[in-house]
Amino acid sequence: MYKPREVVTQTVAILGGGIGGLSAAHELIERGFEVTVNEAKGRFGGKARSIPISDETQVLGEHGFRFFPGFYRHVTDTMSRIPYGEHHTVADNLVPTSQSLMARMTGEEAVASTKTPETLDEWAETLRPGNSSNSLSGSEARFFAERMLTLLTSCDKRRENELENISWWDYIEAERMSEPYQQLAAVTQLLVALRPQDGSARTFGQIYLQLIRGQLDPTMEAERILNGPTSKAWIEPWVTYLQDNGVEFVHDAPVTAINCTRERVTSVTVDRAGSTEEVQADYYVAALPVEAMVELLTEELRRGAPSLARLDRIDTGWMSGIQFYLSEDTPLVHGHQLYLDSPWALTSISQQQFWEEYTLSGESDGTIEGVLSVIISDWDKPGILYDKPARDCTPDEIKAETWAQLKAHLNRNGTERLSDDVLVESFLNPAIEETDTGVVNREPLLVNTAGSLRYRPSAATKLENFVLASDYVRTNTDLASMESANEAARRAVNAILKHSGVRAPYCKIWELEEPRIFKPLKAQDAIRYQLGLPHPGETFKGISTPSRMLSLRSR
Repeated sequence: MYKPREVVTQTVAILGGGIGGLSAAHELIERGFEVTVNEAKGRFGGKARSIPISDETQVLGEHGFRFFPGFYRHVTDTMSRIPYGEHHTVADNLVPTSQSLMARMTGEEAVASTKTPETLDEWAETLRPGNSSNSLSGSEARFFAERMLTLLTSCDKRRENELENISWWDYIEAERMSEPYQQLAAVTQLLVALRPQDGSARTFGQIYLQLIRGQLDPTMEAERILNGPTSKAWIEPWVTYLQDNGVEFVHDAPVTAINCTRERVTSVTVDRAGSTEEVQADYYVAALPVEAMVELLTEELRRGAPSLARLDRIDTGWMSGIQFYLSEDTPLVHGHQLYLDSPWALTSISQQQFWEEYTLSGESDGTIEGVLSVIISDWDKPGILYDKPARDCTPDEIKAETWAQLKAHLNRNGTERLSDDVLVESFLNPAIEETDTGVVNREPLLVNTAGSLRYRPSAATKLENFVLASDYVRTNTDLASMESANEAARRAVNAILKHSGVRAPYCKIWELEEPRIFKPLKAQDAIRYQLGLPHPGETFKGISTPSRMLSLRSR
């Protein structure tokens, strides 16, 4: 913990107690500020919080399973500074997975394996989506690898000004390709709420590369998960640490107005127990999700902070979880399962195998031994049971349809890995609420659609005492995630430090790392971009080899 060199009497009001808000509170309190966190709900942690599945049991459900890829640096650094027990930190609760199951309703399934590439040709082989088990043609695999190499060797300005404005689907020319190509090339949708037809090629491609790098870099873990429910393993120890260091927490206090002049925020109105209350502080950190922030935009706020004026053009998508509690623990594999041809783009993980201190049998009446935690990423395609998209189903239909899609992938070739007999209970994220025509999602996620970067603000605004700490903020991470929210919070705190004059170290910000072998090629492309020339990968698309691309770069 950083010890301030001076007593700071300046106050900060944080609006929102999710990952962004808690991260900002953490950095501010360690730099001597007086901090209050105002949260609309009764629990802190935002979408990462755990939720009791009923009043009769101690079993916890989730918005969705927590996933910590190897490229996450910001949030894991914060976790390493949260005490857990006498001699550990919350970061010690992160445990690696070792396998990923690629399951299919038709065709062969596969368990992912990795190796570390060293040459361009080896990288090209690694970047090909899938292998012999997926019926992908050699020409399609080669074309996809070339698309990835083109992205890897594109300079930052080309990515931001060209690749940002086209969809991933168009960039990889998925429309003209086979179904296996479309499934595997769009696999990132299984990890974030971002349809390849809509998502920016810059965001989609960069995250795809980071996920691959995590699998292939021997110095980092490809994937980590928590060794218990999120609130037990992370959020509750975090809130305790912050309280012990002076952070004041106010729950059930939704923000109803942000009051400002052209220069600064003067107060924030919150609703507490049915009456309004004016919150005043020296600085304000808005750690609210984008849809909540849009509701608070007024003409005064748009004039004072013009970078927020087009927040309403940012899209949100649905990505939400459901847990199936089982009478028998069913590990499947030591890691995640990706259901490649599931209409609802399902992913799951069997969690009890990773939970060292938390047993479901101990928290229930003894009837629950395992849990399969599932995320639904596509809410617009018809399912296999009711022939309806998830958003048009009732909650009970969503549970039955999801279960049916899981069984269609896992119970094949005479092997039954998932039986109706072992299903004890299911829990759908309560943010999915029933309506007369289906369901609504009260906690959607930011989606980085093509061309949306220009609508997204930086953490600092033109209002001298108002900053932003949410995943819609421009960050290196550039993804709706805990990592992006934490990075945004660090940028917000740095903006406060810069303006306040408090003598304290700035928060560390990490860049996304890419293989060094491609740096010279990116530098050459920067010159080509400045001269108005296209990337050679576009000029010779479909006919170049990796070695050929190297020779073309020097011309």
